[in-house]
Amino acid sequence: MPSRASGCHPHRTVRRLAANYSCVDTELIDALVAMAIDRSRGWWDEYRGELPNSFLDLAELEHHCTYRLDVEFLHVPGLFQTEDYARAVFSYRVPELPDADLERRVRHRMARKVIIEDPAPVPYEAVIHEAALRIRVGDRTATRAQLTRILELSQADHITARVIPFDLDGFAGATNSMMYVGGVVPKLDTAVRDGPHGAGFIDSEAQLGAFRTLFRKVEAASLDPERSRDFIHKLAKEL
Repeated sequence: MPSRASGCHPHRTVRRLAANYSCVDTELIDALVAMAIDRSRGWWDEYRGELPNSFLDLAELEHHCTYRLDVEFLHVPGLFQTEDYARAVFSYRVPELPDADLERRVRHRMARKVIIEDPAPVPYEAVIHEAALRIRVGDRTATRAQLTRILELSQADHITARVIPFDLDGFAGATNSMMYVGGVVPKLDTAVRDGPHGAGFIDSEAQLGAFRTLFRKVEAASLDPERSRDFIHKLAKEL
């Protein structure tokens, strides 16, 4: 994007491009203009050159989001993870990470929690399968601490945690982990899927519609928030 020094202003460039492409969606154009004007460095910039670009892209995407939805089947969602849990997840990577790189990834993951721990947090809902809650990514103590942390966070008004138990009949969606990030306007929504070579960012309207439908189906199959907290509390007491 041209710098201010060159005499070009970001908002003019965005509006000119919108006109060239015959875009008349004023809400979308205004949102893009606001993002173009906001050129301040984010906290994630300190990791530039030290972490894969997908880590930085995700943090920036979350910075601009208006809500977050997660569905997880094998791991506790990243925004819920404790340091010990995140460290255990990254330690399992092949090839193994040098200690400094591993700790850098843990710090980055902890910093991403700003969107739900900030004084003006975004609404966040996570649906977690019982498998993710029972798998001991770390040791028994770390697992108990992780479950306790989910319970603590789920007490906040803007956070909802739901559980899908093993004994649910007729549930065939156990391979559809997903992250859905709400944009300032719906056309800026983004779905994120993990792949063998890193995170994939999806923004086509057809695919986003499919992800929203998937989330509603999984949400409908899960326990309500109160029963989910009781379920997690019971699992923690078993450890």
